[in-house]
Amino acid sequence: MKRFVVLFALVALVALAVAGGRASAASKATYYLSLGDSLAQGYQPIGGTRSGTVIPTGYHQGYADQLFKLERDTYTQLQLVKLGCGGESSVSMLYGSQNPDVAASCGPPAFYEHQYPDGGTQLAEAVAFLEQNRGSVAFVTIDIGANDLLGPSGIGPLLTNLPIILRELRAAAGADVPILGMNYYDPFAPQALPGLQAQVTGVVDFNNLLEEMYAARGDPVADVESAFAVTDFTPVDGTPLDVLRECEWTWICTPPPLGPDIHANSAGYGIIAQAFADQLPS
Repeated sequence: MKRFVVLFALVALVALAVAGGRASAASKATYYLSLGDSLAQGYQPIGGTRSGTVIPTGYHQGYADQLFKLERDTYTQLQLVKLGCGGESSVSMLYGSQNPDVAASCGPPAFYEHQYPDGGTQLAEAVAFLEQNRGSVAFVTIDIGANDLLGPSGIGPLLTNLPIILRELRAAAGADVPILGMNYYDPFAPQALPGLQAQVTGVVDFNNLLEEMYAARGDPVADVESAFAVTDFTPVDGTPLDVLRECEWTWICTPPPLGPDIHANSAGYGIIAQAFADQLPS
């Protein structure tokens, strides 16, 4: 009988140890890291609150938030880390910004979950996060380039900076972590009529450049261009489908005071989230 009790106790201890190991493994956080500009931030020209505090508009309905909801059941205790910054370009992501408007859009802490260290950059914080959590990051998304295109310097710096950004992210994340880029929709399509063809050609050319740079690093691209039907001019009651989609999924056709605004609305961010989800490993 004594041997039986001892044996039973040993079996119980082994079972507890195994269960404890499994619990420990299950409790290990798995992160989704979101990087980029105001789209990654989830900006919308509407108000909102969080814990009784006024927060930047539309903050919790961005594509990162919606992608997190789509994917959280696939991973153990998935957590979303958003570092996106309104107004961010490849230059400011890599080197920091001297523009006080851009700097202000990334703070204060009451408004945003994550702050860049004093004098730091979004890329530096992303690299530090990836290195500190190596082995616990499920995937990374990044959208960058629109503010280069629309800014005074144009896309020249982007052609140099994006490969550097992607290389540093990969070195910090490791070889197995998916890093997903994004091409863009065309919020100016409704304003481009009747010169829509020329406007779309410019957007497609820009997106092609982005896709080439991501492909050179082996990183997939969320095809937001196709999701928003950017090249589809099929008339719907006399209006090209591209224009209808932009009006439906962004604030560009909204009258003042909320519009016209180039950012996606909640439905549009949902479309972008699904475009990212389509590129994640099944």
